[in-house]
Amino acid sequence: MNILGKTVLLTGLLFSMPVSAQSGNVDQRVDRLEQELRAVQRKVFPGGSSRYFEPEISAPTGPASPATSITTSAVSDLISRVDALEASLANLTGQVEENGFRLRKLEDRLAAAEAATAGGAVAGAGPVATTTPKPAQPAPSAAAPDPERVAAVAAIVMPETGDAAEDSYIYGYRLWDAKFYPEAQAQLKKMVADHPGHPRASFAQNLLGRAYIDDGKPALASVALYENYQKRPRGDRAPDSLYFLSTALVQLGKKDDACRVLAEMQDVYPDVASGRLADRVTSAKAAANCK
Repeated sequence: MNILGKTVLLTGLLFSMPVSAQSGNVDQRVDRLEQELRAVQRKVFPGGSSRYFEPEISAPTGPASPATSITTSAVSDLISRVDALEASLANLTGQVEENGFRLRKLEDRLAAAEAATAGGAVAGAGPVATTTPKPAQPAPSAAAPDPERVAAVAAIVMPETGDAAEDSYIYGYRLWDAKFYPEAQAQLKKMVADHPGHPRASFAQNLLGRAYIDDGKPALASVALYENYQKRPRGDRAPDSLYFLSTALVQLGKKDDACRVLAEMQDVYPDVASGRLADRVTSAKAAANCK
């Protein structure tokens, strides 16, 4: 489950629970109002047949009051209670509309982030290669390639084990490990595009996010890491993507969001958060000043 996808589910639950509870209360109040309305009818029309106005509210004991006064008081009370009922329903409707507005704003923000990523508008992003990189020699990000860099990248060999997805991921990993981050990014994106259902896709998308972080591009990293968690919540590197997402958010100055991501990680992957990634979670919380 993605951070944004679970957040939407929790928000829906928070709003649906009070609506259900208050719905039962509203039904009881409507029934009671109908009973009181019948009582008022009996007072306004005292000669009415008992077949239509069965006694439901006993007449109060004590000195009798003028019929007009009793009727006016009952009708006024009934109107005020109906007004209160309508106000309660209007409040519930307002809560639902406000929730929908918040969800739309969140979707707009995500769409804007994806559009900025696609257009290369994120600050700090290097020039985008205009040619499709060859599998064995991804194009560097610089407009004028450095011959020495090209030779160094060409020296990194893609393995040939017969498993195309595995070989593609390992080649991307080798490029990242050699600190050729733009070339690694191109290769890892290609691996995920070519083999989206392979178990290594979770590794490749997570490493793509790390390559962006190492390349000084936390905004692009946050998109890649969030997508890995959203699309592959059961992937081997889904919890790692939440950890690195918190790192990218801290670099973007969004520490509160980073803390929410870490809380989500602990909630969805408690064993990993308290086991394999325990030390990283602790350091990430300290970096984000989580309470």
